[in-house]
Amino acid sequence: MMNVLIIGATGTIGDAVHQTLLSKTDDYLTLFSRRATQLTIDPTRETAINGNVLQPAELAVALKNQDAVFVALSGPMDQFAQSIVTAMEQTNVTRLIFITSMGIYNEIPASVGANGNLEHNPMLQPYRTAADLIEASNLDYTILRPGWFDNGSNNYEVTHKGDPFGGHDVSINSIADLVNRLLADKQLGARESLGINRVGS
Repeated sequence: MMNVLIIGATGTIGDAVHQTLLSKTDDYLTLFSRRATQLTIDPTRETAINGNVLQPAELAVALKNQDAVFVALSGPMDQFAQSIVTAMEQTNVTRLIFITSMGIYNEIPASVGANGNLEHNPMLQPYRTAADLIEASNLDYTILRPGWFDNGSNNYEVTHKGDPFGGHDVSINSIADLVNRLLADKQLGARESLGINRVGS
């Protein structure tokens, strides 16, 4: 059993990871979000904390006694990453799984839609900066770069940094499944940036 902090627990991906870990593991979950106390929880396995990632004191409380941290947020990703990395290094929590976006390394080929790459889409720059900040840290990180989320087939492939994407989309459940696998195996994806997509989508 591990203690896992889910930052962004009320979002689409955060909720999917929450439900997957609840059903497939015996982990104890801390759910961190600006609206976390609206959640219905099992107090024997879960704690809900209302908080803001950009408030160091609130983040420090949530990080206490955690074994791993999963992050799925939208907004100023570079600021979020810097705040989380700093707080984790200060509290000696090392395992981080952080959702960014496909395209931050210009890894989307023309056959999939190269206009989704950073070179054509400057809105991705904060996601790239977030990844760079995490890669420069001392954390045991895995950066995940999913395709567009949908509720389609749960078949998926994992690509490594430098590999082209084989598809444009990926199911929400596929992302949650990969996060569960990464948490269960400390060697899987260690200090790597992984893409996840459904081939041919």
